[in-house]
Amino acid sequence: MTELRIGVVGVGQRAGVATLANRPGTARVVSCADPDPRGRAEARDRFGEHVAIHDRHEAMLEDRLDAVFVLTPDYVHTEPVLTFLEAGVAVFVEKPLAIRIEDCDAILAAAAKTGTRLFVGHNLRHLPVLRRMRALIDEGVIGAVTSVWCRHFVGHGGDYYFKDWHAERANTTGLLLQKGAHDLDVMHWLAGGFSRRVTALGGLTVYGSNPHRTGGTAGLRMKDWFDTSVWPPSELRDLNPVIDVEDLSLMLSEMDNGVLASYQQCHYTPDYWRNYTVIGDEGRMENFGDGISGDDAVIRVWNRARSGYRAEGDLNIAVPPKPGGLHGGADAALVTEFLRFVAEGGSIETSPVAAREAVAAGVAATTSLRSGGGAVEVPPPDPALVRYFEL
Repeated sequence: MTELRIGVVGVGQRAGVATLANRPGTARVVSCADPDPRGRAEARDRFGEHVAIHDRHEAMLEDRLDAVFVLTPDYVHTEPVLTFLEAGVAVFVEKPLAIRIEDCDAILAAAAKTGTRLFVGHNLRHLPVLRRMRALIDEGVIGAVTSVWCRHFVGHGGDYYFKDWHAERANTTGLLLQKGAHDLDVMHWLAGGFSRRVTALGGLTVYGSNPHRTGGTAGLRMKDWFDTSVWPPSELRDLNPVIDVEDLSLMLSEMDNGVLASYQQCHYTPDYWRNYTVIGDEGRMENFGDGISGDDAVIRVWNRARSGYRAEGDLNIAVPPKPGGLHGGADAALVTEFLRFVAEGGSIETSPVAAREAVAAGVAATTSLRSGGGAVEVPPPDPALVRYFEL
């Protein structure tokens, strides 16, 4: 097999995922673009002297690429993705697919029109604990799924999302979308359906009253300021001058298959992990620990009898993380899938349509949250596009 020629647009905080694509004999990063001099310098450091470096992604079209990683901030995904799809270059785009439903639909339409391969970086579908939960559902250990709950304790939320561009609606729509797209995609995946009606409440409950908005992180990246020793969250300094996204959000969803879901996201908890609960008509399961930081996770299943509180389940399944570092090995598995997809085609665990559905649910929930919490319908995608991506 000819070695794939890979490009990278945006050499920033997620550039590590593209580094995983440097596999001599299989794939090699040969071209990068970043408007920031720091990003261009990091491209040289990460990928070597042989790499073509540009300040505009359009210049990469001259570099004979087979595939490209679009790792820009969320609000500038759409233009480079469309550029490369229309040029016939396979695209890996970091989640969320975009921050507006219209942009997601334009991207899906471009991929379908050109026949170019599109892949969205929903790496949690490769997280070992979630793959095992999906397998247990398929095995019928809790019967038919009726409800999925997720509590996301974003313990580093102040450092991750309130000191840079993430803090502004113009760049994210809101954290129910930007941060929640991962979880909404997983909840849809575990439930076997997509959100069609949502309601949400939330607010800017902690960081909104923090006066320390100096803009001191301009030109820096999260790793430059991240400090786990700062506590409580009100002691954080150098927050973004503009903060207009919520730090606490609660969402309810009704899916097209009747499954009901609950999503809760808080950005100032002392701990950082995700807890998923899946309830069926013959039992329930829940994860303790998620493996994302390299820790072990346990899935507990209660499905044999009624009882009072039992800390241990009827099944207690330890799930160690995969080797490979980033996100418990999920990133390495994701990149492996993408490179195989570029080279061979075939089915993939991730789904462009599902990525669009996660954004649509996040947009609708944010609309509900900011308009009093009333029910909001989630617009479905074009059926012709759904059929295309199912082939």
